[in-house]
Amino acid sequence: MGAPATATLTQTTCSRSSTATPAAWRSLSCDADTPPRVPMSAADRPRVGVIGVGVMGGAMAGHLAAAGFEVCGYDVDAAKVEASAANPVESVAEVAARSDVVLMSLPSVSALDTVAAELAAAEPAGRVAVEMGTLPLEAKQRAHDRLAAAGCDLLDAPVSGTGLQAADATLVIYSSGSRAGYERARPIFEVIGRRSYHLGAFGNGSRMKFVANLLVAVHTLAAAEAHALGAAAGLDPQVTQEVISAGVGTSSMFDIRGPMMVADSFDPPSARLAIIHKDAGIISDFARAVGAETPLLDAALPMYRRGVEADLGHLDAAALRRLFGAAAAESAGTPADRIPTEGANP
Repeated sequence: MGAPATATLTQTTCSRSSTATPAAWRSLSCDADTPPRVPMSAADRPRVGVIGVGVMGGAMAGHLAAAGFEVCGYDVDAAKVEASAANPVESVAEVAARSDVVLMSLPSVSALDTVAAELAAAEPAGRVAVEMGTLPLEAKQRAHDRLAAAGCDLLDAPVSGTGLQAADATLVIYSSGSRAGYERARPIFEVIGRRSYHLGAFGNGSRMKFVANLLVAVHTLAAAEAHALGAAAGLDPQVTQEVISAGVGTSSMFDIRGPMMVADSFDPPSARLAIIHKDAGIISDFARAVGAETPLLDAALPMYRRGVEADLGHLDAAALRRLFGAAAAESAGTPADRIPTEGANP
């Protein structure tokens, strides 16, 4: 799936609009969500089903249940549903029967293909389904077409954020597909995230997510490399974390994953290294398909591959720090030799 179909770029709360942009840009709609004008009554709340009740889906189910939504959940691992706030059901078909909006947080193309086939067979007409994972666009389009034939409106709505952001409901949702479907899902997005965007035609959500996750992959590796350099230079890692986080050289990934690197503690993961590796491969393939050069991503991919091969895949992606070696982690010199910091100069 390459460039999206041409449409008009419109924005509401985004900072800029343009009528003279490249064709691919004009295909995007950037309508930022705003708080609901009136509180939603219990009778008006859509019934929600969650398929894939892992770190992300489980957190979403919890927030929705706490907000008064009726939530059911299904996962191939029934223990995950039992551990969540969702009412357990035993099949995708049962989710369809008990839901108006179905959230899907799935780990693989095969999982999406299976769920889409089962959902399409469950007479889902009139329902909205929301695919929230990071998967190849071709797989999402295949699911969209299959569900559309059964009368179900599928949104492509991946999220920006890790398990930490899912847990505190600060995800950003990149939704794309029909505007009507987005409006039906919007009350749900308001609960599970801090902001949502309607980005126009189906697939634009994934396109935006690929841009976001390219930055996640590159900045996570950059944070590990920066900490390795600081340690090799004799700087105390905790001081490096504090000082760099206060300056313009920092990044969200340095701020989030840097403390894990300092502590050498990567479990439980906010996002597993293996998942970032998987996403980076999808993004690389997509970039080649649209003719984009990605030299930094190309340099990062072998490091993620090394991390998986070193059996770090189950840990947080911050575990890339371990690839730089114990010698770099300890640095040359004893802690007494390291550059001290008593605090910022007055």
